Amino acid sequence: MKLTIGLPKGSLQESTFKLFRRAGFQVTLGSSRSLYPKFDDPEIEAILIRAQEMGPYVAKGVLDAGLTGLDWIRETGSKVHEVAELNYAKGGLGAVRWVLAVPEDSPVRKAEDLAGKRVATELVNVSRQFFRKRGVRVDLEFSWGSTEAKPPVLADAIVELTETGSSLRANNLRIVEDVLVSRTKLIANPAAWRSPWKREKIETVNLLLQAALAAEDKVGLKMNLPRAELPKVMKILPAMHTPTVSDLADAGWIAIEVVIDEKVVRHILPALKRAGASGIVEYPLNKLVL
Repeated sequence: MKLTIGLPKGSLQESTFKLFRRAGFQVTLGSSRSLYPKFDDPEIEAILIRAQEMGPYVAKGVLDAGLTGLDWIRETGSKVHEVAELNYAKGGLGAVRWVLAVPEDSPVRKAEDLAGKRVATELVNVSRQFFRKRGVRVDLEFSWGSTEAKPPVLADAIVELTETGSSLRANNLRIVEDVLVSRTKLIANPAAWRSPWKREKIETVNLLLQAALAAEDKVGLKMNLPRAELPKVMKILPAMHTPTVSDLADAGWIAIEVVIDEKVVRHILPALKRAGASGIVEYPLNKLVL
């Protein structure tokens, strides 16, 4: 038996491959034009599909599972089982935002100011629901691309995807408000989710992906110190949990080990040294199961 999984083609492709590799899967692509990544797990078959199309294919059972954004699940109205949220995006960890944006010199300050105006977007259905909830009637147009270039000639405003807002600023656009905050989701076909074998396989994949994400930007830190200095060191370490403490062969000495944010290490190393720690070792983490 095999699990057929869809991986997002396009902006999320490289970060998705990187995530699977950190999770322990060897994923290779025969050529830049290939749509069938190869896994070193013989129980997994994969295909590259645009995130916009993932939901319908999973809902129909063409794919057992897939990775796509909450935005495209809602846009397509796909009836899928949402297995888990995967906190990563094109630029790394975090969410992406669909925002309502207008030219810098526009008088528009809120969605209601766009009544009767033209709004261009690729996310038509979600945007329609947004304006309907606000009681605002707009002329909503589907954008085939280069949406940031539409205002002010082809549209009065846009609903566009952004991570940092830099592309909008480069096109002299100003964010009015958020329409939707979206994160990547691992989704499953409902029938596949009811299959004991496929569900267990999907849950295993999810566990490994979540462990890889949890280890992102974290490191392990271990050191030796006199036991008498433990209270002083404990005040310095911002631990996720109580550090592991082990006795050493040398009487009165202990070894401690802890997982912390990588960016914190450079700030606390001098303090740890002054507190009596020695043999301090920092090491990278691939996976962290919480």
